[in-house]
Amino acid sequence: MLTDNVFKKIVDGQIPTTLLHDDDLVLAFKDIHPQAKIHILIIPKKEIRTHADLTAEDLPIIARMHQVAQKLANDFGLKPGYRLVINCDRGGGQTVPHLHMHLLGGRSFGWPPG
Repeated sequence: MLTDNVFKKIVDGQIPTTLLHDDDLVLAFKDIHPQAKIHILIIPKKEIRTHADLTAEDLPIIARMHQVAQKLANDFGLKPGYRLVINCDRGGGQTVPHLHMHLLGGRSFGWPPG
């Protein structure tokens, strides 16, 4: 089990948020500290600490996260393009110990990020 964190509390219904997507595998909601005009977080309901902890049985979850990202990008009109980010562990920029994907759009992005 994961340590208590904000995303687990959202999954458990302890912290209210306006959900943009909710199904048996994942939730999606707006980031409270947006880094772009559109900044949506997509999280699994299953407790997975980080990308490095994924197993073969988690493949349907990752696939669903990408499907939801694609749908939300279309719903929010991100036709010019968007960025998907999964940070892994503290050294990779992950601040909440619960796997999550950032869907960012509505502005131009450079490479490399930083």
